[in-house]
Amino acid sequence: MAKSNFFSIDNLSLQEVNEDAEFIPLMTSEDEEKINNEELPEVLPILPLKNTVLFPGVVIPITAGRDKSIKLLNDANKGNKTIGVVAQKDSSVENPGVEDINRLGVVANILKVLKMPDGNITVIIQGKKRFEINEVLTQEPYLTASIFEVGELKPIKKDAEFTTIVESIKDLSLRIIKENPNLPSEASFAIKNIESPSFLVNFISSNMNLSVEEKQKLLAINNLKDRALETLKYMNLELKKLELRNDIQSKVQNDMNQQQREYFLHQQMKTIQEELGGVSAETEIEEMRLKAKDKKWTKEIGQHFEKELAKMQRMNPQVAEYAIQRNYLELFLDLPWNEFSKDKFDLKKAQRILDRDHYGLEDVKRRIIEYLAVLKLRNDMKSPILCLYGPPGVGKTSLGKSVAEALGREYVRISLGGLRDEAEIRGHRKTYIGAMPGRIIQSLKKAGTSNPVFVLDEIDKLSSSHQGDPSSALLEVLDPEQNSEFHDNFLEVGYDLSRVMFIATCNNLSSIQPALRDRMEIIKVNGYTIEEKVEIAKKHLLPKQIKEHGLTPSQIKVGKTQLTKIVEGYTRESGVRGLEKQIAKVVRYVAKSIALEEEYDVKISNEDLIEILGPARLERDKYEGNDVAGVVTGLAWTQVGGDILYIESILSEGKGNLSITGNLGKVMKESATIALEYIKAHAEDFNLNPAIFSKYNVHIHVPEGATPKDGPSAGITMLTSLVSLFTQKKVKKNLAMTGEITLRGKVLPVGGIKEKILAAKRAHIKEIVLCEDNRRDIEEIKEDYLKGLTFHYVTDMKEVIAIAVTNQKVKNPKDL
Repeated sequence: MAKSNFFSIDNLSLQEVNEDAEFIPLMTSEDEEKINNEELPEVLPILPLKNTVLFPGVVIPITAGRDKSIKLLNDANKGNKTIGVVAQKDSSVENPGVEDINRLGVVANILKVLKMPDGNITVIIQGKKRFEINEVLTQEPYLTASIFEVGELKPIKKDAEFTTIVESIKDLSLRIIKENPNLPSEASFAIKNIESPSFLVNFISSNMNLSVEEKQKLLAINNLKDRALETLKYMNLELKKLELRNDIQSKVQNDMNQQQREYFLHQQMKTIQEELGGVSAETEIEEMRLKAKDKKWTKEIGQHFEKELAKMQRMNPQVAEYAIQRNYLELFLDLPWNEFSKDKFDLKKAQRILDRDHYGLEDVKRRIIEYLAVLKLRNDMKSPILCLYGPPGVGKTSLGKSVAEALGREYVRISLGGLRDEAEIRGHRKTYIGAMPGRIIQSLKKAGTSNPVFVLDEIDKLSSSHQGDPSSALLEVLDPEQNSEFHDNFLEVGYDLSRVMFIATCNNLSSIQPALRDRMEIIKVNGYTIEEKVEIAKKHLLPKQIKEHGLTPSQIKVGKTQLTKIVEGYTRESGVRGLEKQIAKVVRYVAKSIALEEEYDVKISNEDLIEILGPARLERDKYEGNDVAGVVTGLAWTQVGGDILYIESILSEGKGNLSITGNLGKVMKESATIALEYIKAHAEDFNLNPAIFSKYNVHIHVPEGATPKDGPSAGITMLTSLVSLFTQKKVKKNLAMTGEITLRGKVLPVGGIKEKILAAKRAHIKEIVLCEDNRRDIEEIKEDYLKGLTFHYVTDMKEVIAIAVTNQKVKNPKDL
């Protein structure tokens, strides 16, 4: 309903409304009956209204500003105070003519005229009856016209439907007054005290928030019942609009109240934090912005940071996402974007550092120096991806640390053993709870530069699971063509890893994914000789253990002889970890004696070693002699270095069957079969009677039976063993051999030569039989390691037999 007229009319025309008033004297039944009985004049002055439609019985104030209207009202007020009121079709017309006004209007009675200071007059009028213009008589000085009354069809008093409509109108009007904050609540008293149904309908219609055209249509309805029904429809629509508007305003108000409440709380918290010495959110953001000015990132990274910082600024500091966003931005600020340490390309100093930290490993150190030389010549070259491959304990990880020191770079190490979650490499998306960047980005943050030496330890121990394949995630990290834009899920932008020097370490190349292995330069790190282990123990391990156990060098002396005994009798490995443990036992023994104030010899003797470490347990490496036919010493490669093994064979009466034992693999069993078949095919060359092959069963055994053994390198050893067995002749003393055989009688090369040579030296072997093609492997080994050894290079099996099998019969030979 319109705000304008509901209560102001009563103040103007009637008494002042009081909340306790029981009755407001609006239009009474007598007044209505009196109006109905009045006769309308035939001619009336016509007053056009711009934005108002007058209804019968309703009192409204109107303001007249046009000269014609003022004159009309003054003349009528002096006369019978009766005028005809009609609504203009277009309110913008200032001087309406006959065609600009509605034909249907309401006869009105002037109740009061008020003159305004600006020259306008305000008139309070009351509607009486509807009329229609018959003919316009004059247009000057104002409109006059002949009229006729338009009757109104009213329902009978007992019409239940009409009564219900009127009650609904009254109820709805009270609800609208209640819902509309612009209407005074006192207006409900006026509604409650209207007794006349027709006046109620007209009063409500006049005050509803409708357009002039809509009100004019209501006025034109002759049937009061129909007019009431149409009014009810408009009121229902108005109520729905009001309720919807109020709901929206209520929600908006609640949101505003909540925001204001949160704002005040945040201001209080800010003040409390500042009082306690903390940092407010605004201060934190400003500090981040200041730090960002010093960063050397690219334009794209800077724009991304500003965007994320603005996002954080819009966040409520109390929500969980705020902490995630802050961690994200702090990582951005902590990362060393385009910050590089200056490389020191003093290759002589690098050589000294490598020699100082690692005894031996000449080939490895030479290749590392070569890489550093290339980096020096091509300063813009992308760093190589090196992979140090070899048995445990040979110093692969510590080599990376020495390289970092030689280059003057930061050193970072990541252990990849057992890693099975791809997110450990690439990080989690920051939308997840507990999200973190991957280890690559975390380590760069820790290093503080973008070009550290990065050691990826145990890269062959990576495993895959339902959480992804970390080795596949490393493909991007270790590819120089891709890692200039390494994508971490948490960081969300590319990071340049091309200046990082990656050094991977592994024990077993076969377990590395082929695509990953292809991206790395493989450098093989072989095991140490006995002499090298003794020197390492003397220069590095013993001083280190003395220092760690709180002793001084003067309190314990361990000679080279004792160190050699520890290496040979108590360790079997390519590296020196086991050796360090045994030395630690010796040092602890001395530390205990000093702590208990017991007497002890400062110089450790062989007897002391037996007391401390127990009897030597690894004497099986020693050569066992050649008194028994069919026993030959072979050389084998294991993951912990080289080893010697014995091939044993015996004959027993039977039908020529071949039995093979010793936990052997398929390839090794095939080598035994090839050797036996070759001897059968060339029996005459060995002066053998072919009948013995069907008369005796052959059994070949390789101790130790619990250790799995496989590979073709024992081929010539098995051949020699069987020839010795069938001829009952001795094998040459202090001889070992390794090589693969074919049915044609050829000897093929094998691998692991250096490790096998070291094993032979440990066993005091003097002569070694090898394939001719393995000569180049021997030439790559330092001469110091080859002292005391004689090498026989062969291409055919007959050469092996000629060298290995003597003409001397064994003790107690078997008569075949």
